Amino acid sequence: MFHKPFSGFSINDSDAAREFYTDTLGLDVRELGNGFLQLALDGDTVVLMYPKDDHQPASFTVLNLPVDDVHAAVAEFTEKGVEFLRYDGAPQDELGVATGEGPDIAWFTDPAGNVLSIIQHEEDDF
Repeated sequence: MFHKPFSGFSINDSDAAREFYTDTLGLDVRELGNGFLQLALDGDTVVLMYPKDDHQPASFTVLNLPVDDVHAAVAEFTEKGVEFLRYDGAPQDELGVATGEGPDIAWFTDPAGNVLSIIQHEEDDF
């Protein structure tokens, strides 16, 4: 019935998004035309980013990026100018990594204000 499902979220500036996701995060971004962008992730997983004039940033995490070492990834992205979010009550260390309540995780925003995370990869994850 369904073909390959995919997720998507809005952005307010396609050029800024393409630069951030490509240059800062090192992801494969494909231009689809009319400001639409596609993140090509592991294997055949894709995420659509679409321009929206009245864009409102998502207040929840729209994309989790699993890594082998959250602290090393946070340090690397901090050097590239990424600022990590702090949440009241979250057990976050000096880098902004939340530990002790599930996998280690750190949150940040893209240029459109959407929340993303770097999360510790575990072998038994999805």
